Amino acid sequence: MTLTRRALLTLAVAGSVAAMPAAAQTFPIPGKPIRIVVPFPAGGQTDIQARFLAQRMQTALGNSVVVDNKSGASTIIGTQDVIRSAPDGHTILYTIAVTGAQNPHLFSKLPYDPLKDLTPVMFAARSGTVLVVPASSPFKTVRELIDHARANPGKLNFGSFSLGSTSHLNGELLKINAGIDIVHVPFRGSADAIVALLGGQVQMLFDGPTTALTNAAAGKVRMLGVANTPNFGPLKSVPTMAEAGVPGLDISGGMQFFGPAGMSRDVLQRVNAALAAALKTPEAEKLYLEGGTEIVASSPEEHTRLFRDQYERWGAIIRKLNIKLD
Repeated sequence: MTLTRRALLTLAVAGSVAAMPAAAQTFPIPGKPIRIVVPFPAGGQTDIQARFLAQRMQTALGNSVVVDNKSGASTIIGTQDVIRSAPDGHTILYTIAVTGAQNPHLFSKLPYDPLKDLTPVMFAARSGTVLVVPASSPFKTVRELIDHARANPGKLNFGSFSLGSTSHLNGELLKINAGIDIVHVPFRGSADAIVALLGGQVQMLFDGPTTALTNAAAGKVRMLGVANTPNFGPLKSVPTMAEAGVPGLDISGGMQFFGPAGMSRDVLQRVNAALAAALKTPEAEKLYLEGGTEIVASSPEEHTRLFRDQYERWGAIIRKLNIKLD
């Protein structure tokens, strides 16, 4: 082989390596920041957890790890951002069930298909919404609330974070499974819904576990039941909705990590291992339990199974409730 041919071959090989997609590289890529996209505003439970994990991952990996809040449109904005990113493990989505298991059934023209456009990375933690009433409410149990609603159809309102949110869907399930007539009043987030609850605009709310526990500890609300099975941590003393007499509200929610489609198996396993190392610490367990969530830190394969189970179960419920947001 002549020198010229050798030089050309060397250049061709070098060019092909440089053109290889990021997914074929190892993780993390030295010097490249890692971005955790949170499709919710800063300051909420998911954001707080993401920032905790980002700090520990940055220390362990040596790469800069940042949390990027891209809220709005029922998590669609943040999800699309991740889908458009390179599948090299440096952009991951930290979200809840609404993104992958609920939105596909709520929107006829959803601009993504979670089964095709997202890679399940880890089911990080399990949680469930909590049925709360104001501390001044006459209702001490779910049964008392249901008995009053049956005797006064259409007189009680239930709030939710927004149309199609888990708090909305659980309220509709309570309505059907308990055979009561209650009126839905949607708000823009948990904070607004809590203000309405305490101000008397609504009489009940399926709230997130962190805010429910915080407001209960402050003497602002009373926790009647948890849409989960089983309960754990500080929610152990609160009955599940099934134990309170209303079965069927037992689809565990949870915090989940997704990447864009096309992640290589090696990169996927490395990202999962980095997240697991940050989660499997006493500090992480304390943070999550205090927020009413239980760390799972699943494998990618287990996340795929749990994600598909949530997808099918929420799909059946949303079809039963006949709810569409477009």
